[in-house]
Amino acid sequence: MKHTPLDPLILWKTCERPPEWERRFGRRARLELEIGYGGGDWLVRCAREHPERNFVGIETQWPCTKRALKKIRTAGLENVRLLQMDARVALQRMFRERSLAAITSLFPCPWPKERHARHRLFTTAFLKLAASRLEDGGRLLVVTDAEPLAAWIETQAPGSGLAFSHRLVAPRFETKYERKWRGLGQSEFFEISLTKEEHPPLPLLEDQPLQAHRLERFDPEIFRPRDLSEESLHVAFKDFLYDPRRRRAMLLAVVVEDPLEQTFWVEIAEHEGGWRVRPARGSGVVPTPGVQRALDRVRDEATRSG
Repeated sequence: MKHTPLDPLILWKTCERPPEWERRFGRRARLELEIGYGGGDWLVRCAREHPERNFVGIETQWPCTKRALKKIRTAGLENVRLLQMDARVALQRMFRERSLAAITSLFPCPWPKERHARHRLFTTAFLKLAASRLEDGGRLLVVTDAEPLAAWIETQAPGSGLAFSHRLVAPRFETKYERKWRGLGQSEFFEISLTKEEHPPLPLLEDQPLQAHRLERFDPEIFRPRDLSEESLHVAFKDFLYDPRRRRAMLLAVVVEDPLEQTFWVEIAEHEGGWRVRPARGSGVVPTPGVQRALDRVRDEATRSG
């Protein structure tokens, strides 16, 4: 059977948060981060050229992660670790203040249409978060083929703690998208340098211990939970399954606390003369205020139905 070893990949939902990076790498060294490593070309090259440094790559797509894992294994590298997660969540929960020497993002999606602008990563809020995770004097480097994106990032930099500068550079990163744009005739790209000048104090977001609930009674026949929508939190309930023999129900919940989105099963099971509401075991949920609100909502809706 073909398989992909996962050794360099850190399963962030089940590991300690933040990771003790020195223990993960087995040494103390300069720590650098790449956001959106794609197939891992540049990340692997940097790790090979700088064995004295530690590198972490962030990507959201499994096919990209799989290709990067193969390249890391082929190169025999020990100084690379990968995270498959949203970059905003990673900086909020996986890196302490002043823990990164440098952050790089090569050819991020520009989201050029105005209606898609909300998807752009490098907002003032994100730049401030990045500044808090960088060492004093550290740098966030963004390279793009899109001049409008470079101009937009310049408007986001004031108030972030990062000083903006940019220049035109020739192709030199040898990533998939650089090769694509070069093949289409583009010979210069926008290199954006954001250097830390001030430190915005933004502590880590920590896990919140979850409280399970107990119900005196529960009727699966009439239980129809309503969704919950607040200013910064949305909870939606999807599939509902009930096993009458085991007296156990499973409710699929989607919790969105921008930028974190989690999908997990809530278990409603008969227990010690009542019913217990809690995340199902093995769901890999990150304990957050939004998850607790989802459990509270299930309790309230079950009580209302009863």
